[in-house]
Amino acid sequence: MKSILILGAGIYQVPLIKTAKKMGLHTIVASIPGNYPGFEIADEILYENTVDYNAILESAKSKNVSGIVTAGTDVAVITIGKVCDALGLRGLSADAAEIASNKLLMKQAYEAENVRTARFRQIPAELDNFEDLLEGLEFPLIFKSVDSSGSRGITKVTDRSQFEEARQNALNNTRSDFFIVEEFIEGEEFGAQAFVQDGQIEFILPHGDYVFKGDTGVPIGHFAPYDLPEEAIEDTKKQLTGAIKSMGLDNCAINADFILKDGKCYVLEIGGRSGATCLAELVAIYYDFDYYEKIIRVAMGEHVSFAPGPAAAESGVPNASMLLTSEKSGSIASQTNSNKPDPHIVEIQFDYNEGDSIRKFNVGPDRIGHVITKGDTLDEAVDSLHDALSNIIIEVH
Repeated sequence: MKSILILGAGIYQVPLIKTAKKMGLHTIVASIPGNYPGFEIADEILYENTVDYNAILESAKSKNVSGIVTAGTDVAVITIGKVCDALGLRGLSADAAEIASNKLLMKQAYEAENVRTARFRQIPAELDNFEDLLEGLEFPLIFKSVDSSGSRGITKVTDRSQFEEARQNALNNTRSDFFIVEEFIEGEEFGAQAFVQDGQIEFILPHGDYVFKGDTGVPIGHFAPYDLPEEAIEDTKKQLTGAIKSMGLDNCAINADFILKDGKCYVLEIGGRSGATCLAELVAIYYDFDYYEKIIRVAMGEHVSFAPGPAAAESGVPNASMLLTSEKSGSIASQTNSNKPDPHIVEIQFDYNEGDSIRKFNVGPDRIGHVITKGDTLDEAVDSLHDALSNIIIEVH
């Protein structure tokens, strides 16, 4: 039996683990200790930090794994790239993984290939007075840690009085000795999922984002198809293709974030893994194939067809999703789902049980569940989503 090493045991790695098991693979899951759902279903557990490359590499060697993969998180991507290089496994390279996990390297790569992106500056951590370095940038600004995920370490700034708080937030959420400040582009935020295999982009699927307006915009749901003018779609594909080339990404899923302003697409950032917040499910439903299985098969060394399934052969299957969240921290007193069986409801998932402690929603990992729907049209999928959400009540005390 072949073994696959899955980095992370959180809610976004659970579908990978379940799918790998259904494929008859021996699933080895690596993560720091904690109350992670992946531990309950894995065949084997390694209590290791996924950023500890040396420990993960030794485990991958000793377990003779045939593939290494993750989903929904950037934290483990560098380790995956290094292990793939060291063991000759199929996946993104160490160099590409480092760029995909560092927003400064990413921005520099985009500039080198003339990929459209926001103007930015690199700010050393030890520099308290850095206003001169921001000369030429226009408010509002975004302060970003370069190596975090889940919207951590990111603050929107509208005037100088907010600089220090934003600086501290970036530094408190980074392992680097610098952060970046870039212009906040006022426009329409959206995303795209893609896959690149043997140097060829297999698909590009733009999707709309439902955004939580906290300190910064945090995606809490998505929908596809996304209604863009044809010129904007072509520009999106052009910018994404250039970005993938500039980063050297190959044999991996792609999660991309964009801003559309005045008909032009600006690349915010790109991850070398499948997106979180039900985005892998969005791809699977839209194209009518098992996306997690395809991600795993590529990681295991196979060349995979990404041809749409029969339900999506002509135009794709419209679908929509939304996270379940709480407006306050506390414990779950009750959670009720009064939805009746409905072919438009793909999945309703609660991440926690009654009595469990949860956090007020601020960033992606604060989710407490999700709802996914589909329809013959996007309007039908979205209407079904809102209907399903209205029939779910979660009380937090």
